[in-house]
Amino acid sequence: MDINQIFKNNENWVKEKLGVDDQYFENLSKGQSPEILYIGCSDSRVTAEELMGVGPGEAFVHRNIANVVSNLDISSASVINYAVAHLKVNHIVVCGHYYCGGVKAAMDSVDLGILNPWLRNIRDVYRIHKDELNAISDEDDRYRRLVELNVQEQCVNVLKKAEVQVASRERGITVHGWVFDIRTGKIVDLSIDFKKILDEIREIYHLD
Repeated sequence: MDINQIFKNNENWVKEKLGVDDQYFENLSKGQSPEILYIGCSDSRVTAEELMGVGPGEAFVHRNIANVVSNLDISSASVINYAVAHLKVNHIVVCGHYYCGGVKAAMDSVDLGILNPWLRNIRDVYRIHKDELNAISDEDDRYRRLVELNVQEQCVNVLKKAEVQVASRERGITVHGWVFDIRTGKIVDLSIDFKKILDEIREIYHLD
């Protein structure tokens, strides 16, 4: 890729936007009030706004390898805090994707250096759900299921956050677990029963 082409693309994008609304960027500069916090994977094939069909200002986005919400990650913690406590989003989406390289790497017994601590978060998901995963004989099916279970556990990590618990109680903020299927282009709602999960863990993680 010629890096200079990006600037040409940007010029074309600006012209396109101004051609429809000559106040587009002026209005954009006035602030943001997104309804959604989207936590997804950094994979270059998975672009948050494009797959959801939303434009600038409609989704607050955080992406990292394998859409992990680590309890020790100040980056994701700061994003969640700002989105929930200050932007007042009403929905938090954790969206994984099938054929995720990070999840695949976590399934392999390979020393990946600096990636090891990060991938350990996903290996912990495997440990929690080991019986279910090991009962799946087809490796590809097991891989896909780990993607789904990783989304579920990261949603649970979101629900552990104090500001999310407060927002859930005060204004009914909701958490959603999705998977993007790269082979079809469709978003799959995992329809996770968070009430059931929370009923089982609330006594441990509730902060009020």
